[in-house]
Amino acid sequence: MRDDLLAIDVHTHPQTEEFLAAMGARRAQMGSHFGKQRKPVSFAAQADLYRERRMMAVIVNSDDETQSGVRGAPNDLLGQAQADHPDVFLAFCGIDPWKGRAAIEEIRRCHETYGIRGVGELNPARQRFHPNDRRFYPIWETCAELGLPVMFHGGFLGGGAGTPGGMGYKLEYARPVPYLDDVAADFPELNVIAAHPAWPWHLDNLAACWHKSNYFIDLSGWAPKYWPAEVAHHANSIITDRVLFGTDWPVLDAGRWMKEFDALDFKETSRRKILLDNARALFGI
Repeated sequence: MRDDLLAIDVHTHPQTEEFLAAMGARRAQMGSHFGKQRKPVSFAAQADLYRERRMMAVIVNSDDETQSGVRGAPNDLLGQAQADHPDVFLAFCGIDPWKGRAAIEEIRRCHETYGIRGVGELNPARQRFHPNDRRFYPIWETCAELGLPVMFHGGFLGGGAGTPGGMGYKLEYARPVPYLDDVAADFPELNVIAAHPAWPWHLDNLAACWHKSNYFIDLSGWAPKYWPAEVAHHANSIITDRVLFGTDWPVLDAGRWMKEFDALDFKETSRRKILLDNARALFGI
């Protein structure tokens, strides 16, 4: 780990041409929802952004081919980016859970070939699956065996937002309790990362995190000034050991996130844990 490291952003989305193409119709829709169309950014440019801020960044991936017909970008791109920029990137492997044995083989391949650091971001609403469905348990068992944390989207999602029918995405899939809570309970050796505050089920999300030491929450996707009061309070107190800094870049820029976070009344010990120490312990770096 770099001696000058200030923070680890546990949730960023690559923006190369391959990843933008894999978004399919969501690219234009999310650009409209967030008021900014996405443009290609190379891995080298993203690495420079984080290097300048003295940060590392987790790069995530997803694959919802069985539901959308659009295959996710190759995981090899993330693995190679991690190899090219080991001082910045921690690569996650994206999978389609409905691919079953093929998904498990892809996780093992990426672990053996690239030394990936986790799996996800899985998006239950977009991939239309319940994580606690026993059909998917062999995947979580594999992740636990390999010591790989799994990241699941929780709560409201920008994908489909503001369109008639929400592009068919059903928010119910994104409830952290019981779906993620069950996985954390049934696999105590597996570290589960609930991505985002999980509004409007943020209280359930906080409860699961408080209850289970293998349940983590990343604070990505929501500008700190908009966090529900309970999220800020618990992150600064009883669950501060399991809360992680994340932006959801390019949805949020690390500069804006840090500026708004610094304006909140967080204890210095909590601040350091959230920005750096918790992720460092989670990834063993």
